Amino acid sequence: MHLSTAAFVLGALQVASAAPTPAPFDFNFGSGDTSDAQPTAFSQDDITNNLLRPAFFSNAVYCSTGAVQNWQCGDSCNALPNVKVLTAGGDGGSIPNYFIAHDPDADTIVVAHQGTDPKNLLSDLNDIEIGQVAANTTILPTASGDVKLHDGFTETQGRTADTVLSAVQSALESTGATKVLVTGHSLGAAVASIDAMMLKTKLNSNVSVSAVVFGLPRVGNQAWADLVDSTLGSAFTHVTNQNDPVPRVPPQFLSFQQPSNEVHITAVDSSGQTATAEACPGQENSNCSGGNSIFDSSVTNHKGPYFHNISMGSKFCTL
Repeated sequence: MHLSTAAFVLGALQVASAAPTPAPFDFNFGSGDTSDAQPTAFSQDDITNNLLRPAFFSNAVYCSTGAVQNWQCGDSCNALPNVKVLTAGGDGGSIPNYFIAHDPDADTIVVAHQGTDPKNLLSDLNDIEIGQVAANTTILPTASGDVKLHDGFTETQGRTADTVLSAVQSALESTGATKVLVTGHSLGAAVASIDAMMLKTKLNSNVSVSAVVFGLPRVGNQAWADLVDSTLGSAFTHVTNQNDPVPRVPPQFLSFQQPSNEVHITAVDSSGQTATAEACPGQENSNCSGGNSIFDSSVTNHKGPYFHNISMGSKFCTL
C-alpha cells in the first residue's frame, strides 16, 4: 500500500484504540449521513466538458515549479498551450506545490494544489495529523462552531491561504475574468476544497467559484460537508476512481464525512483513455465510493489513469 494511504489507515486504527486526545484536538466518534440513491450516467461529453481541464491542471501541479512557471510540463501543458501562470510556489513538503494561472480559453483563474508525494515524508505527515480542529473563521468566516476540519489539511491550507487569496484577487482584477476554478488531487484536493470555500466567501459575489478535485480524502465532519453543500452546491465536484481507498479515509467512525456531488469512475479501458462514470446523489453514496472497503482497495486507482490517460503524482511528471 502507498505510504500516505497506509498512514491514513494505520493512523485511523491507532486513534480508534487510543484514549481521547485533549483539546484543541477532537475525535468525535460517530457516523454521518449516507445515501443509497441510484447513480445516473455521466457521459463522455460531461467528462470532456467538466473534468478534463481540471485534470490537466491537477496533473501539471506535480511538476517542478520551474516547469510550471514556464508552462513546459509535458502533455498537460501542451493540451492547454495558452495558459499563463501568474504565481507558483511551494516546497513539495510542508508547503505542497501550487500555482495560480489564467486560462484565457476558459476565461478562468485557476488555483491548483499538489497532492501527497510519498517520496517526501513531510508531505505524508500532513496526512496523518487526523485530529479535528475548529475551522479558522478568518479563512472561513461562515463556518459555525460545529464545523470541524482535519488538522493536517487545515494547517497545510493555512500556509498558503493569504497568498492564494491575494493572487486570485489580483488576477481577477488584471485579467477581467469573473470565474475561478480550484483543483487538486489527494492532499491537493483537500487543500483545494478549503480554498474553494475561502474564495467563495471572500471574493465578490459576481465571481463564480467552482472546484473539481480528484481522490479527495474526507476533510471534515458532517457540519463541514453540509457547509460545502450549502455554499458551493453543484459547483463542487469530487471525482473518485474505482476502488481508490483515499476517499474512504479518515473513516466515518471518526466523524469525517464527504460532501455531495461525487462523480464515480466505475471502469477505465486498457488504454487509459476512456472512462465509464456515474453521478452519485447525496453524501457517501453506498453505490459509489461510499460503498467501497478500504481493505479491498487499489492504490493504483488513486494514481490513475482517470481518463484521457491522465494520472496524478510526481512520477507522472519528471520535469
